[in-house]
Amino acid sequence: MKYNVLGNTGVLVSELCFGTMTFGGQGHWEAIGKVQQDEVIELLKITVDSGINFIDTANVYSNGLSEQLLGEGLRQAGINRNDLFIATKVRGRMREGINPIGLSRYHIFQSMDESLGRLKMEHVDLLYVHGVDELTSVEEVMHSLHDIVLTGKVRYIGVCNWPAWMVMKALGIARKQGWHEFVAMQYFYSAANRDVENDVLPLTTDQHLAFLPWSPLAGGFLSGKFTREQTNTGGQSRRDTFDFPIIDKERAYNIIDVLIRIGKDFNVSAAEVALAWVRQQKGVTSTIIGAKKPEQLRSNIHSAKIEIASADLQELNTVSEHPKPYPNWMVDRQMRERYPAK
Repeated sequence: MKYNVLGNTGVLVSELCFGTMTFGGQGHWEAIGKVQQDEVIELLKITVDSGINFIDTANVYSNGLSEQLLGEGLRQAGINRNDLFIATKVRGRMREGINPIGLSRYHIFQSMDESLGRLKMEHVDLLYVHGVDELTSVEEVMHSLHDIVLTGKVRYIGVCNWPAWMVMKALGIARKQGWHEFVAMQYFYSAANRDVENDVLPLTTDQHLAFLPWSPLAGGFLSGKFTREQTNTGGQSRRDTFDFPIIDKERAYNIIDVLIRIGKDFNVSAAEVALAWVRQQKGVTSTIIGAKKPEQLRSNIHSAKIEIASADLQELNTVSEHPKPYPNWMVDRQMRERYPAK
């Protein structure tokens, strides 16, 4: 397992991060996974034995059950929590009421206490804001996150699913006030959806933030189970009942054809090639993988050993390329005049 520095923190994290969205299966999360305690323990042992030291969860996964199963699983497996870098998230609704949701100071502090109780931990290493809350100002959010770091319950803060302009605004406010800043950004990124390449990834590179792709298999669509001839797996994939995240399926089928072809060259699955493609993209710190079964997890971990050749990478880049939006295409057009002719 290789390790990369998490932004400017000096902390080394594995290039694969184990995500726990499949733990629990409560509520609408049942479509994603129903992994229970004994299975959790086995998956955690495989994860740690492989060298992965980065684990990602969220308070909303199975309405808190994912955090609970993770904390108990680590304890029962005899895994030293302090050998791991553990992240969770805040924003989503955890119970009925008008205030247990969003990014108000009220909810951030309350949610963190509840997450630590479920995890049976005194702190988490990274707390992400899980999305935008238009009812709370960016300044208020950053002030609250700064203060919760000062409590010792959180070591670092990160952001998921915010537009790039809002992240940059948050960084500017934090720097002006001398507050703790975001060190990591977790966003949807796969060969089937490369939107983040327009603004988010350039921001992470420019500001030296860690970048962590979620759903690198596009919700299982790039697993190799789906083709133009087989658009449904009969319930074997979460995509059959939970068609998310949003992708252009026609483009994705073209990508899958290439993934399958390259996979045959390596004698691996299309999924492993898709994971390797994400891992090899510039600016990626750690790719979040998930699993319901041990064999699936071992396969995902094995993807870290695959190095896609430059010609194959170019083929995948070409078949998955998105048209650039304005003003990005205008920037490229105008910048051609600034580079000396070769």
